[in-house]
Amino acid sequence: MTDCDLDATILDGIPSRDLEDFLAWRVKVRGTNISEKTLLATDYLNHFNEIVMLIEMVPDMPMMLDECYLWEPKSYQEHFQQSGFSDKELAIAAYEHVPAKFRRPFEDTIIQMQLVASATIQRMAAAIEADDLDQLRLDCQASVKMIHKIIQVANGIIHGAAGMMDQGEIDLYLGSA
Repeated sequence: MTDCDLDATILDGIPSRDLEDFLAWRVKVRGTNISEKTLLATDYLNHFNEIVMLIEMVPDMPMMLDECYLWEPKSYQEHFQQSGFSDKELAIAAYEHVPAKFRRPFEDTIIQMQLVASATIQRMAAAIEADDLDQLRLDCQASVKMIHKIIQVANGIIHGAAGMMDQGEIDLYLGSA
């Protein structure tokens, strides 16, 4: 695939009224850790990697559940306002110019991740309360796997893939609590 084909794929589906603005912002983010294809930054996914690391600790250290309760979902902008990301101001400003083609599936994917993280914390609490460490371990493994899948989808969107995870798969996971 050539750069021209890549641009055509990225630009396809962006309304003409938004195209000039998007192209101008692509130039502004060039050479940074913000995707030129979408104006999104993968650094935001570190926020979700934090809860994954905490969940992974809980089976061996159930007291880490308290740390999980302290983790709260942050919006894209909140994450960058509180981060040490070198281009955080640019990331925050660029977010307002992310085409709906990428922004909608990205935001929907983030909501899915937040729902899974919240359900996971509830499941872990229930397993700990029931003193069922085998169930706790199974729930944590399944949850980490699901969150990693969603992170991969979000990463794909950040890098120009406009798809998202099937909501039915998320609903099935959430319904198995």
